[in-house]
Amino acid sequence: MKYRKLGRSGLKVSEISFGSWMTYGHTVDGNIGEQLIEKAFELGINFIDTANVYERGEAEKLLGNILPRYPRESYVLATKAFFPMGDGPNDRGLSRKHVFEQVHASLKRLKQDYVDILYCHRYDPETPVEETLRTIDDLIRQGKVLYAGVSEWSAAQIEEAMRIADKYLLDRIVVNQPQYSMFYRKIEAEVIPVSGKYGVAQVVYSPLAQGVLTGKYRLGSELPKDSRAADPKTNMWIKNFLTESHLRKVDQLDAVAKELGLSLGTLALAWVLRQDIVASALVGATKPSQLEENAKASGVVLPQEALDRIEAILSE
Repeated sequence: MKYRKLGRSGLKVSEISFGSWMTYGHTVDGNIGEQLIEKAFELGINFIDTANVYERGEAEKLLGNILPRYPRESYVLATKAFFPMGDGPNDRGLSRKHVFEQVHASLKRLKQDYVDILYCHRYDPETPVEETLRTIDDLIRQGKVLYAGVSEWSAAQIEEAMRIADKYLLDRIVVNQPQYSMFYRKIEAEVIPVSGKYGVAQVVYSPLAQGVLTGKYRLGSELPKDSRAADPKTNMWIKNFLTESHLRKVDQLDAVAKELGLSLGTLALAWVLRQDIVASALVGATKPSQLEENAKASGVVLPQEALDRIEAILSE
């Protein structure tokens, strides 16, 4: 496993990170969850990602039953706050009250004294950015959070956060968590250039386009019964990638992967990691074998000829 610095911070994270969205507390129980964490650490994955909203705290609780068994210095743990965690008017957003309360609730569920990274899960137009950043800065000074991050913030919002942090001498954000894959490249136009300007790393989620870029789904074939696409709860996230156009590209990309002696999934992960600003590709798994396959992408350097062919395929 290779490691990269998280933006301009001194923190080093594994190129492949392990997330709990749509798995822990849903399709993954305690026994499998324990096996997955054990396999992740065995493979050198040191970066574990979760969020308070994942199954309304159940993902954090499951991790809280597993992670304390391992030396705290051996892993980097991230969680998030923004989405509703209750029905009250202050049970959502990035207000000082909500962020403060949710960090403490997350720490309790995770059975931790601190989290390495706290992400603002989305931008909150109803709360001044200064209020949010000052709250996180206070939590950092208290030792309950080590680094500040954001998720799915626009380039303009990232710039706003940087200006405010510098003006009031608050801790800067060091990482953004956006969606990024061969089939979803929105961040390339503005977010990556602005992030590069300010030294903000990208930890990208859905780098395999919800599993479509593993080759699991093929044009003209039925959906595997045990797949995300066959699960009504998770199908809403994958259906946009299950188009005829995307599945035709899957076949072409698979041919490129085979010529390089790689699986399609390894090719897709190595492709997002071709960008130096991408510190880590965040993957989910329900089987240890999936993590083993994903970890193979670390350190893979794709030749320029292959990158050119991939670009031609994706541009069709």
